[in-house]
Parts: sequence; C-alpha cells; structure tokens
Amino acid sequence: MSQSRNSLVEEFARLASDAAGVATGMRREAETLLKTQLERLLSTMDMVTREEHEAVKEMAAAARDENERLAARIAALESRLDLKA
Repeated sequence: MSQSRNSLVEEFARLASDAAGVATGMRREAETLLKTQLERLLSTMDMVTREEHEAVKEMAAAARDENERLAARIAALESRLDLKA
C-alpha cells in the first residue's frame, strides 16, 4: 500500500509539474500575442517616437531662449531710440 501511495504522489507531482509548464507556455504565448497586437495598433496611429519627441522638445526650448534673447534686444534698442528722440 505504501508503494502505491508513493506512485500516486509521484504521478500527481508529475502532473502538477506538467501543468505548470503548460501554463508558463500559455502565458508566454499570450504575452507575445498581446505585444504583437499592440505593436500593430500603435503602428497604425500617428505617433512619434520618444527620440523624435525629445528632439522637438529641445528645439522648442532653444526657440524659446532665442525669442527671449531677441525680445530683450528689441527692448534695449527701443529704449535707445527713445533716449535719442
């Protein structure tokens, strides 16, 4: 009787191990499928990459700085004109 219990326990352990392996495989397959679908969806949308976004962000910051510099220069020139008049 002890031998049949050990065999039953071993069989159950093997079955549980196989089930865990199948579950892991199914999870990987589901993740791959989901990733593929998301990539397909995102590729149809008009979205920019992070690199493009960062480049435009830097360009906007540089343009703002240049605009502030030019505004200060114009203000200085206008005040010089007012002094002469």
